[in-house]
Amino acid sequence: MIPQLREPDFRRVLDAAPTPILLLTPDLVIVYANRARLEETATTLEGTVGRHLFDVFPLNPDDPTADGPGNLRASLEQARDTGQPHTMPIQKYDIALPDGSYVERFWSPRNVPILDDDGTVVLLLHRADDITEYVRDRDAGGAEAARRQEWRDRVAQVESDLFARTRELEQRNAELRALTEREQRTARSLAGLARTVSALAAAETRDDLFRLLADHGGPGLSADLLAAALVLPGGSELAVVDGGSVTRRIPAGSASPLAVAAAGRPVLVPSAELAPDAPPPDAGLRAWAALPLRTGERALGSLLVGWRRPHPLEPDDVRVLRAFADQCGQALDRVGRLESERRAARATRSLAETLQRSLLTEPPQLDGLDIAVRYRPAAREAEVGGDWYDAFLSPDGATTLVVGDVTGHDRDAAAVMGQLRNLLRGIAHALDGDPAQVLTVLDQAVADLGVGSLATALVARVERPADDGPLLLRWSNAGHPPPLLLGPDGEVELLGRPRNLLLGVRPGSPRQSHALPLPAGSTVVLYTDGLVERRGATLDDGLDALTAAARDLHRTPVAQICDALLTRTAPDFTDDVALLVLRVAEDAG
Repeated sequence: MIPQLREPDFRRVLDAAPTPILLLTPDLVIVYANRARLEETATTLEGTVGRHLFDVFPLNPDDPTADGPGNLRASLEQARDTGQPHTMPIQKYDIALPDGSYVERFWSPRNVPILDDDGTVVLLLHRADDITEYVRDRDAGGAEAARRQEWRDRVAQVESDLFARTRELEQRNAELRALTEREQRTARSLAGLARTVSALAAAETRDDLFRLLADHGGPGLSADLLAAALVLPGGSELAVVDGGSVTRRIPAGSASPLAVAAAGRPVLVPSAELAPDAPPPDAGLRAWAALPLRTGERALGSLLVGWRRPHPLEPDDVRVLRAFADQCGQALDRVGRLESERRAARATRSLAETLQRSLLTEPPQLDGLDIAVRYRPAAREAEVGGDWYDAFLSPDGATTLVVGDVTGHDRDAAAVMGQLRNLLRGIAHALDGDPAQVLTVLDQAVADLGVGSLATALVARVERPADDGPLLLRWSNAGHPPPLLLGPDGEVELLGRPRNLLLGVRPGSPRQSHALPLPAGSTVVLYTDGLVERRGATLDDGLDALTAAARDLHRTPVAQICDALLTRTAPDFTDDVALLVLRVAEDAG
């Protein structure tokens, strides 16, 4: 196993070099100057980095023959444009001192381009040995041969050191390329992870989740295989899901990497040759990673990512895979909760529908009267709400009609509605008389029994008078929308007599009943406010729309009247709608 090296600190490497070194951008802006360079040129790192090379080291204005800056620029540009190192002859390049004066200096420079993976020059390394003393001694011409030889040896040593340092920097450049490759691989994996997590957000079921994982997870991680193993009820087996479907089951305590990871221990094999005793999780895989799938402290199973060729599993790679497994665990937990909520919602709907059938019964079939009803709830998770209708025979033979509306449109409103409906039925049956009296007693009962909700209601009786005249409609209104009367000849009237207070506001307050004859062919429409109230419109607008919708329905069968009104008024069902339509037969005497 090749030991993993720590990333080198390139600044420390450069500062340890005895030769002055500058790192430059391709535009000749200084990126770094090592300690030897700063000491040789009497400069500081703060005053150097980020500035252009020739702003920090300008031409000596007192030397009109100086050509060092121009020669250096040409050499640097040649190294940049060709991508090849360039060694310069000895250059005279005076250095500005902090007091503004210049000191004569001679240098032996070499410029080396540093390339990225695409072969593009990203940095220039400028290495220059100060050989001023050697040049001065050479030019003096009076030094003894031994001293000249000493300087020749020094120059040779400088050139040898420069070559060695260049080779060292080339090695560091190779290490930098390897680091860049790892970073690019990590960046690609993170981008794939982000795309996969975004796709998983659309999953509503486990089947959706595993299909999306198969479509996005493998390509996102550049993997040849992506599978999961889920803990089955009881915990003794795992179901392996590959490509969106269960392919097999494995014992939870087996040596399979999926089982080991499900128990909480990751399995990381970058090359099968490096782990000959490790059982491959799938034929043809040469590298694999199995990681736990968890949510909090609860084990969900494991995730397997596999490759058909050796694949590096360095710390950055493993961190990406762990993040991917964490996201998969969260997504798996989320869709599991969604499925549980849907099962609970289905059970709630079943219960609510049973409650609705028990409370909102079909109207009685009576001689001379046709009655039809409709109910549309606002709450989609439960097919019942706070509105109700009712129709039943009273002991004296009259037909009692009721519509009511408890504030709210959910299961709590439905529960209060059931109480009020049954209370009202019992009171109406016991009193067998005036609707106003029925509502007065109901209002007091609501207060005494602590029902604790506000409600509107309209109670009506269709009575046969003693003189065999037309039927009589008698009603009392506790804060409810007015009944609609369709005459036998098509006239339409809202029975908007003064309404009394809602139920539950002030028990004991006086209530009034109203009465009018119902000739044969007359139609009475009772409804709750969901039929006529709209966002952005007044109640009067809704009542006008209802009146207009009913104008040509006076001879339409009552069931069709219900459907026509629901269609024509187009309620948006943000509130419940209860609807009761009664027609006096043409031959009713």
